[in-house]
Amino acid sequence: MSSFNILLTRVMTVLLVTLLTACSSVPDLEGNTEEPRVKLPADYAEKSISNGYTDPWEGFNRRMYYFNAKADEYVLLPVVAGYKAVTPDILEVGISNFFSNLGEISVFINSILQAKPAVAAETFGRFAVNTTVGIFGFFDVATPLGLDEQNEDFGQTLGVWGVDAGPYLVLPLLGPSSLRDATGSAIDMLAFQAIIDELGMEGDEEIFLSLLSSIDTRASLPFRYYSSGSAFEYERLKILYMKYREIQIAR
Repeated sequence: MSSFNILLTRVMTVLLVTLLTACSSVPDLEGNTEEPRVKLPADYAEKSISNGYTDPWEGFNRRMYYFNAKADEYVLLPVVAGYKAVTPDILEVGISNFFSNLGEISVFINSILQAKPAVAAETFGRFAVNTTVGIFGFFDVATPLGLDEQNEDFGQTLGVWGVDAGPYLVLPLLGPSSLRDATGSAIDMLAFQAIIDELGMEGDEEIFLSLLSSIDTRASLPFRYYSSGSAFEYERLKILYMKYREIQIAR
């Protein structure tokens, strides 16, 4: 079995366990919970911004949201904290730059698929400069030269092609998404793995690099679950995510 198949099997196993665990990860509501004392207007469902986005799997999504919050609190954030504690700042920045540089390949391909030649040209320029002068992307020398980092993924490509976002979906560990974006993320992950395969590493080295990429991704995100102090954080994040994706696709 190839190293890619081994990694894919492990990832699918983890996701399956995650999904099964998440189904029982939400606490039971108290039996004496009171009904809301403030009556909602009769046309609330029609005027609610949140209801503008399809969420037929809300029960599953809320359980997954809760599971992700606990996984973040007890697993991911402690790992990130340990990573930051033992990794010198200059090395941490270099690692982040390295993975961002690898990601330029996917951005370039999606820019071509979306018929955005200017974005594709700038992305190619960034990759060429950072891979050579920046020593395989460890140093970001392209940004000071005016070559800004772009953000294009296959979910956006599907959106540009006219594919509807579909139902809102909270993915295990990955968080907010939609049916379309989840499909795009799967394609992007396979593309990223193919890029790693081209580096000629052994199976264990590929797995370590993938794990390091995951840690770096989480370390770069300032988001913290339940830090908003709002009882409607789930709804707010859904609206923000879906609106943000609409803007990305429209630009």
